[in-house]
This record gives sequence, C-alpha cells and structure tokens, in this order.
Amino acid sequence: MQMTRWDEILTLPVQNPPTLEFSAADIMWSMVEGWRDSMDRLALIPYSRVNDFVRGESNNKDCPTRFHVEARRRRPPTMNCKPKVDGILEYILYWCSFGPDDYRKGGDARPSRPIAEKRKTPAGRPNTKRGCVCHFIVKRLIAEPSVALVIYNHNKHEDKKGMPCHGPMDKMAVGTKAMFAPYISDEMRLQVMSLLYVGVPVESIMQRHTELVEKQGGPSNRDDLLTHRYVRRLERKIRRSVYEFDDDDDTSIYTWVENHQDYVFFYEGFSDTDTFVLGIQTDWQLQQMILFGCCSLLASDSKFGTNKLKYPVHSILVFDQQKNAIPVAWIITPNFAHGEIYKWMGVLYDRARTKDPTWQLGGFIIDDPLADVRTIREVFQCPVLISLWRIRHAWHKNLIKKCSDVQKRSVMAKRLGDAISSICRGSGDVELFEAFLQDFVDCSCFLDYFKALWFPRLGAWTTVLKATPLATAEVASAIESYHHLLKLRLLNEADESVYRRADWLVHKLGTKVHSYYWLDEYSGKESFSRYWRSEWNSGPNPWRQGLQITDSDVTVEGSCARVVSQKNKVKSHVVLNPGSEFALCDCSWSRKGNLCKHSIKSTKVCRDRGLVSPSLALFRYYQALANLVHCPPSDTVISDHAMAVAVSVGTQLDALICASSSSNRSVSRDSQSASKPRESGIEAANTENGVCASPTQVASGEDDEVPMDQGTPTQVVSGEDDEVPTDQGTPVCKKRNSETSGGNEEVSTDEDSRAHKRNKSGEACADNEEVSVDQDGPDHGERKSGEASDNEGASVMIVTQPSETESSQATDRLNGSSVKVRLAEGAGGT
Repeated sequence: MQMTRWDEILTLPVQNPPTLEFSAADIMWSMVEGWRDSMDRLALIPYSRVNDFVRGESNNKDCPTRFHVEARRRRPPTMNCKPKVDGILEYILYWCSFGPDDYRKGGDARPSRPIAEKRKTPAGRPNTKRGCVCHFIVKRLIAEPSVALVIYNHNKHEDKKGMPCHGPMDKMAVGTKAMFAPYISDEMRLQVMSLLYVGVPVESIMQRHTELVEKQGGPSNRDDLLTHRYVRRLERKIRRSVYEFDDDDDTSIYTWVENHQDYVFFYEGFSDTDTFVLGIQTDWQLQQMILFGCCSLLASDSKFGTNKLKYPVHSILVFDQQKNAIPVAWIITPNFAHGEIYKWMGVLYDRARTKDPTWQLGGFIIDDPLADVRTIREVFQCPVLISLWRIRHAWHKNLIKKCSDVQKRSVMAKRLGDAISSICRGSGDVELFEAFLQDFVDCSCFLDYFKALWFPRLGAWTTVLKATPLATAEVASAIESYHHLLKLRLLNEADESVYRRADWLVHKLGTKVHSYYWLDEYSGKESFSRYWRSEWNSGPNPWRQGLQITDSDVTVEGSCARVVSQKNKVKSHVVLNPGSEFALCDCSWSRKGNLCKHSIKSTKVCRDRGLVSPSLALFRYYQALANLVHCPPSDTVISDHAMAVAVSVGTQLDALICASSSSNRSVSRDSQSASKPRESGIEAANTENGVCASPTQVASGEDDEVPMDQGTPTQVVSGEDDEVPTDQGTPVCKKRNSETSGGNEEVSTDEDSRAHKRNKSGEACADNEEVSVDQDGPDHGERKSGEASDNEGASVMIVTQPSETESSQATDRLNGSSVKVRLAEGAGGT
C-alpha cells in the first residue's frame, strides 16, 4: 500500500507556473491516500521555486499573512544509507505567522521550552499569535532532489474552532494589526533599505511615509503600519555591518558568500585547476532580467575597473522602458578567460527559465571581440551582436586629451570613423589603420597610445566587425551612461586602498550600488530629491535627451553642425563630423569621450535630410536580409525550412502592415496593373519572399517611421513613438529592368516613378538573378545569387537609400522578429 502511494505521487506532473511568484490557487492539487486512511492534498513543484510559492501564498489578497519555518530537518550530506523511494533529503514545515500558538484571551499556547536556545529569527511575533492552523509541508525527496513535494491539508486561515482568526474576515481583528500580514512586504523593506543606504535619514523616511498614509485616509495594507522603531533598527543594522570578515581576502569572500546565499547565483573558489568566480544577482535583479529581457536584449559591460579594482567587474544589463541600462548580474573574477563563461552563463540562464519557463532572449550584445560567441549562442539560443561603444569611447576620450589642435582632431576622428565604416561594410581591412598612422605622424602623442594599446587588437576587431551584426548608437549611449554611473556610485571612496580588496567590492555592489539602481526605477524617489547627490541623479540617457531637441534647433553648415543649447537658448554647441560614427562636440559631456545628445541629434537630422549614409547597424540589417534569401545553407532541409518561414513571415507582414493602406492604393494599383504587367509580376514574386516593397515595410516589433532618402517612404517598427516626416510627394516604385545577358536579371529602383503598385499576378523569376543593394553608393556592391547553387528563383528587393531614424534600435530590427533572426542565424547570415 505504501509503495502504491509513492508510485502515484512520483507519477504526478511537476507544475511550474510562468509567474515570478505563485500561490495554491495557481496549482492543480491531487488527493492521494495518506496515513491512517486520510487523504493528503499534495502537488509537485520545482524545489528551486519553493520560496516563490511561499511568497505567493503569503500575499493572499483575502487573508494576507506570512509563513515562517516552524520546523526543519535536513539529512547530513555525509550520511551513508540505502536510498529509499520515500527517503527525504529535507523536511520543512511552514506555518502561518498568526499561529500555531494562540495568545488571545482563553487561547491555547504551548508551554515554554527553557532548554531551547534563543533563535536569531523568532518564528513570528509573539503578540500576533492567534492560533491559526494554516500550514503546509515541503519535502525534498532522495528519488527526485530537484522536485519538492508540497502537502497542503490545512489551507484555511482559521483557529481550532473553525473560525477566522485574522484578516478581513475576522471581526475581532478590525482596527488592529491582525487585519494585515504581521510583517511589511519585501518590496517595502527593500525600499527602506535602499533609502538608508544612499543616505536618507530615518526621520525623513518616516515623515514621507506618514504623510502618504494620512493622505490616503489611514492604513489600508501592511506596509502602512511601518514604524519608526523598525526603520531605526534597519539603520542600526546597516551602520554596524562590516565587509572585512577576515584579514585574508579569500577567506573573507567565502564568509560573505555563506552569509548572503540569496545574493549569489554562482561561486567557485580558488583551486589548483580553477580560478575564482563569483556571480551576484539579487531577487530584484532576477525580476528585472525576466521582465525586460524576455524577447529583448541583454548587453555585456565587461572588465569594468581593470585599472583600480583588484578584480574587474563584468556587468550583464537589460534596458528598461526608458532604454536605460539596468544591471541584472555582476560577475567578479580575476581571469576573464573567454572560454570559461559557460560556467556561470548557463546558471544565469537556468535561473530565468526556472522562474519563467517561457522566457526567451531576443539577442545578446557584446563589447569585446574576444568574447565566447559560440557559448553565448548555445546558452541563450539567440543571435549575438557587437557594440562599438568601448572602442569609440576610448578613441574619442584620448583624442580630446592627446590632440590639442581642434581641426586636426576632427580630421583624425573622421578618418577613424571612415575606417570602421569601411570595415563594417566589407570594403576595408587593417591596412586602413596603417595608412592612418602614416598620415598623422606629427600627432605623436595619440599615435603612441594607439600603437601600444589598440593596434595589436585591431585584427580581432576587424574579424568580428565583418562577421557580427552591429548594435545601434542607442545601445551604445545606454551602456556608456551605465558605465559612467557605476563609476560614480562605486569608485567614490576616500580611502582608495579598499579597491584592492574583493570583499569590499562584493559588499558595496550588493548593498549601496544595488540600492541606487533600485531607486532609479522607484517612482516615489522625487519625494527625496533634496538628498540627491551626483550618484543618485540618473535621468534619461543622452539618446533620449537628443530626441527631445527639435529639428529647428539644428543647423548644418558644411562639415559641422550647430545645436542650440536647451538650457541657454542664446548659446549653441558646435558638432564636428555630424553623421559620422566619431562626431565631436564642444560640450562638457563629449569632451569626456562620451556620446552627447548634440551629436546624436545632429546625426539624426543629417540622415533624415539624406546628407550622410545610413548607420552601420541599418546597413548590416539589410545585408542580413539579403543573405537570408540569396545565400541559403547547403543543407536542403534547413534551406527549405528557411524559405518556408520567410514566406510565412512575409505573408503575416503583408496582412498586418500593408492592410491599413490597401484602400488608398487600390485605385492606383488597378489603374496601373494593365499598363505595367512586368512590374506587377516582380511585386508578387517579392511578396512570396517576405518583402513588402511598396511602400517598403520592415517589421521587427517597432513603431518608428524611417524616411527614405530622395523621398522614399519606409516604415520600420521600433517600440518607440517618434515619427520622422517623409516626402509623400515622391513615392518609389520598384522596377525590374531585364537584361538578356546570360539569362541574368538585375533588380533596380526607379526613383522617378510616382505610384505604388502591388498586384497578385506573379511572374516566374529566372534561375540566376542579380540583386543590387544600393544603400550607400559605391560602398554597396552587387550580390549575385547566380553563384549560389539552386536558389529556387527567390528574389529580394532592398530599398535604395534608407535613412535610419536614430530613435529606433537597429538591433531590434534584426532581433525583434525572432523568426527572422533565427532564420538569419540558420542561413549563416549573422
């Protein structure tokens, strides 16, 4: 009978609701025969999500409470015994904190136990004990260590008499603290701790809290019962905390890890074969990773503090709704051997998937050409992009510092930008930098720096830039702002000797620095603005600030642009090389080597007016689209699947995007279908390949309008709402000019055509076709698919001169549509 019971239990499904926390209402419970002919109400959940279940059950809206550990038993790991099917590794009894004792008048309380040692964390406040019998048992079985068996027979919050003993249903609890949970929420505690860490006084916290409660008419939840005594106790705990647990730094780190298990997602100490690795991620950071990282981007800021800190910091970032970077994990290790990231990266991915099994990343952005791209792709199952922010920031800052001649500085920056652009477009190599060194030998100060630090690395950078998609300048601005804020918030100690200790680093990251980033997302931080310092002031990044500048405040004058200052309208800033990847501005932020809002806005205006070529990120996006269709993999199964998905995506895009304008195009389409049957057939062929050509619309989950150069209307969806006006008077019509040389056909654009056409009649494409992707004049060559074997007659039309709106992420254009990205990955395009 006992074996039958366990056979039935072990065959139950393991339930893992896709929410950050869940309660008993989110689980399907099974009734299984238990002891003494009773029926147990039980379920199986992942053991790693027991805390999520406890939190969810505590946040019961009908009867808020908190569960404490009333009893716990663990089997020693060294105990040798024969494993049994019902063997238990761990037994935990969770009880509602309003029980089991009853200190009300006439209640039943257990006798005191004078022999028992005083607990550090008492199980519930004694004055809140009201005899609640609600409790559940968690068992971790030897047979399935990764699974927790939850037995929840007493799931009602009532006393032994069957009457409600706390919460809104208890009439005797009205007007007392028993109406709410006995403790403040974790969110409220984190808020108070964060405010204390950044220096807000206890009295100010309580004053703002009291004003808020009075404004809403009295307490309405458990957080409204926050007391001055509790806040003072937290402040005293922070003040007395220490980071140096031992004179030996490694021993002190080990002690910190043992005391902060909730903060550590990966730890590996020094050994003969392995180096020290510590991964820090709090519950809040994990929530942000799941919230903002799902179907979106993660970015890497590697090797922060290599010149000052004992161990550099590797930050993993997500981007919030304002496109500001939030650190969701910190990895500390002395050795950034790129082949070892699989040790912690897989654990990081598993943590997110454990919380939300549907979580999937859209793309991963690296800033180091030596990063282990293969491991990242295998772990996150997503494409990898590279950001130029680190190389641009270093060159920009040192040009300002080491070259005093403004004109020469501008020419050198332009040459460096052109070299990077040529490499990314496939028409340049390391020889461009050798020519740069020869042409500017008179600027020895910068050249010595460039030769010593960067010239040995240019080979790796060149290889990666040719093979990897690029992240946009928006991403670079967000990462650069994060890097600057982290420097302000971390490296601000009066005694710089602490920088050589790793225990200080992990302590400050997990406390004060974490508090700053939590407060960045806190909506009520404006109430404490009088205590702000430079470490607290975050605000929108330069990209967002640049979008707020109106076009009328920008004047382009040859090789420079003037942008009116937003603080003082009388003053203006001069931007040299507007539209270049290395634009220079005379503002204070740009002189520090950063990408400023004036450069961003002037570049946007120049691209909207067609004065400069589209961004490198947009060019690589169109290149990936061309490779997707015209460079299929040799594997016919993958090729057929890729083409099928491409047709499916194209059909969905046509239905979603082109339907709204179909009524406006119907008259023009019908009137021109008879006169231009050749063009109609080409339009239909392109529709089958997933390309909407007139007007061209590339969907990737965004909402921006990208105006075409020479009046070509194009829409690229971006997730933002900025609109750039297009010249609706000169629409572009795709046109195929047949050339009868060897049966090859060339795709071109006719900028003089005035009508949009889309006809359903199709015309078979030749076996060998030549596609011209004309985005930047001579920089774009013609890609011939006739050289590829058996392209199944697929063709693609790329619009001439697409001028990118800088408010949309070209990375999202490549990654927002997960189907297209994975297709590009499979086809070898990225």
